[in-house]
Amino acid sequence: MLKRRDYTKKYTDNNTITAVRAMQEYMLPPSDLEELRQIRVRSPYASNAPIHVYLERDVEKKAIEVWGSKEALERERKRLKRLEVKRRQKLQFPMSQSDNGPVMSQYKGLLSGGPGRVVAFAAAANGLICFFKLGCFLSTGSASMFSETLHSLADTCNQLLLLWGINESLKKADEEHPYGFGNMRHIMSLISGVGIFCIGCGASIYHGIQVLLHPASGLEIGNMMSFSVLLGAAVMESASLALAVNETRRNAKKYELSFWEYVKESRDPSTNVVLLEDSAAVMGVGIAGSAIALTYYTGNVLFDAVGSIMIGGLLGGVATFLVTSNANALIGRSIPPSRLEELQEMLEDDAVIRGVYDVKATQLSSEEFKFKAEIDFDGREITRAYLASVDMENMLQEIHAVQTLEELEILISRYGEHVIDTLGVHVDRIESELKKKNPDLRHIDLEVL
Repeated sequence: MLKRRDYTKKYTDNNTITAVRAMQEYMLPPSDLEELRQIRVRSPYASNAPIHVYLERDVEKKAIEVWGSKEALERERKRLKRLEVKRRQKLQFPMSQSDNGPVMSQYKGLLSGGPGRVVAFAAAANGLICFFKLGCFLSTGSASMFSETLHSLADTCNQLLLLWGINESLKKADEEHPYGFGNMRHIMSLISGVGIFCIGCGASIYHGIQVLLHPASGLEIGNMMSFSVLLGAAVMESASLALAVNETRRNAKKYELSFWEYVKESRDPSTNVVLLEDSAAVMGVGIAGSAIALTYYTGNVLFDAVGSIMIGGLLGGVATFLVTSNANALIGRSIPPSRLEELQEMLEDDAVIRGVYDVKATQLSSEEFKFKAEIDFDGREITRAYLASVDMENMLQEIHAVQTLEELEILISRYGEHVIDTLGVHVDRIESELKKKNPDLRHIDLEVL
């Protein structure tokens, strides 16, 4: 059995290094390498094509001479490594969000996409409706109209929050947020649900109960103004609802889900909020109109109070659904099982992969997800892929030239490093193929077993 011993010095004394590696690893200019002894060897990658290398001990000695000490050389290596990390980060995140370029394109993209356009239209419509409902409530004192005013106010505020959340989600990933800002839509939708529950549901039910306990008299609740405002609100809310329904149908078809499955899973939380709020708004207008009409014909304000409580209950149901669905999304929800199986099959069909285990995929946002799997690579296939690119005759000569255990370890270490490099190449290839077939796959984590 071969005992583990320290071969560091002997390894360094016999190891050779190319000019490129000497300049990269020891920070030496070509002029310093000209003073060192060169060794002519046969290239392992191209037959009959010799290359010139240097003894690593000579390169290290020259580097220490240039930099003054081994510690100074190590400090320079660390400094260059930090610069390389910053350079790669700049390539990944070309411009910060404070630069005018991405910010301007971000605002341009806000209304160009489906969710942004749907939410902006809904916010404008609800703002206008809220203004007219408030005027109607101040003139009639109707509890149902008060609830509808709060309803429209809550919808307007929530949709402005959603618009801001969509805008934030369009930001590019940066150093502090490497996974991007896609979840801002879910966060704003969650806050929107809480707002609906507190402002719309709570205040409406409270006001309705107050009217039941202390009914006022002498109020002209039902008049032409009330019905005209409700009719106009119904038209505008229906138009906004139709826009949200069309956007939801389009997205559901894109993800191969039914309409209700897409709504239930809250894949696009911003459009989902508008869809549910506008649905509740249309039903709320119907409830308010019925309550005001019954109060007008009977003269009993209790119908109006009950209408306010029913509208509050309706908003409470919508708010509860929004809070629970967006909370589940923020916790981390898997992609559809069928799609997860497709990703696993793609990996299992690859020639260099022997097995795939512990497969997971989590939605980062409505349009992005990350994928993780443990991969058992076939070492023989990886080795064959590497051997296909080397000169086998030269390798055989090197093997025959081995006479000691130290020389054998050096040879195996050198070729082992190349095999590991080949494994890295195949990992990069597999990740590239997965992203090519799945454009919304943002991050891949393949753990080698």
